[in-house]
Amino acid sequence: MADDKKHAEIDASLVRQLAEILNETDLTEVEVERGELRIRVAREVTVNAAPVQYAAAPAPAAAPAAAVAAPAAMPSDPATIVARAGEEVKSPMVGTAYLQPSPEAAPFVQPGDKVKKGQTLLIVEAMKTMNPIQAPRDGVVAEILVGDAQPVEFGEPLVLLEA
Repeated sequence: MADDKKHAEIDASLVRQLAEILNETDLTEVEVERGELRIRVAREVTVNAAPVQYAAAPAPAAAPAAAVAAPAAMPSDPATIVARAGEEVKSPMVGTAYLQPSPEAAPFVQPGDKVKKGQTLLIVEAMKTMNPIQAPRDGVVAEILVGDAQPVEFGEPLVLLEA
């Protein structure tokens, strides 16, 4: 019984620390595993309908040193699982996806467009920095999986490329 109480105290303290991390950063969830103990703290993100402002895209930022990512949750209804053919281009960071370089410009790509390796598909704004997301290979844009000015998470699929 004393061990259960000790674990509850440790868990509550750890949960408070994780909640503080969420409040002090732009993270939306944090997960920690210690032996058999696994704690995940998450928060909902509200999106303000503020006007979108674009800036010139600088050189791509270096990949993040470490990222905390939880495994993708499986839908509760097996019928909601959708099989997609092709390669998903995933977000390398948490940020906001933009499908065109400026509000009045045409989108970088549209479904059906042929793209070359290294071609910009969209940009992800993270910490006021515009990061181009480039095609990992030649292919055809089968589907754009995010909307313009939509918040995206690390590892979230952005674009589906077919051969």
